[in-house]
Amino acid sequence: MNFIGIIPARFQSTRFPGKPLVLLNGKPIVQWVYDNARKALAEVYVATDDERIFKAVEAFGGKAIFTSADHQSGTDRCAEAARQLANTMNVDVVVNIQGDEPFIRPEQIESLKDCFNTRETEIATLIKPITNAAEITNINRPKVVINGQGEALYFSRCPIPFVRGCPPEEWINRQTFYSHIGMYAYRYDILLELTKLPVGTLEMAESLEQLRWLENRYRIKTAQTLFENIGIDTPEDLEQAVKFLRLT
Repeated sequence: MNFIGIIPARFQSTRFPGKPLVLLNGKPIVQWVYDNARKALAEVYVATDDERIFKAVEAFGGKAIFTSADHQSGTDRCAEAARQLANTMNVDVVVNIQGDEPFIRPEQIESLKDCFNTRETEIATLIKPITNAAEITNINRPKVVINGQGEALYFSRCPIPFVRGCPPEEWINRQTFYSHIGMYAYRYDILLELTKLPVGTLEMAESLEQLRWLENRYRIKTAQTLFENIGIDTPEDLEQAVKFLRLT
């Protein structure tokens, strides 16, 4: 089975313009992501609509693909890049790697790949057990509940599940909660199907793209990770990443 890694990267960002090219310890953030992804994937490409990012990737020896500037999501950008690649190579599974997480672990990518040892797997994503009670109520950290086969039942910004008859500060001691780590892998044909789906009511309510897929009866297999990724959405996040490097 041929796994292809695609890193969607755009220059425009409301909170941090030019983020992919910002230097972290002398290296562009997108290069950190690329180099770590290459430890688990033989083929990795940066998908971008920006010439500056494209040239930067080529400069550090990476591979890049030009995509449309009209995409509404990273999934859509991945799909266009995958279609281009499928013209010249076999693409079985596409791994969508967020371009703002420079410390992505190769083990996390390997966990996603393992999900496709089962033929029934259509989509895979990462989840992490929550150990900090404050994270349960943080609306910026989507939560997920799973069934006995490790498939996602629902994603929400609210605490799920609700623990009845117990004060919220005690919930973490009564129930296992999972946060969603936003890295996906999709079978190629499934990825193309996902881009044709209309936005659903649940997605509009929660602003979580993956709910569109569940509403349309696609199955999302989850793999657990114990590693906490550091996403860079703001200049303040970059400062935290610099501190993390100093400690490692």
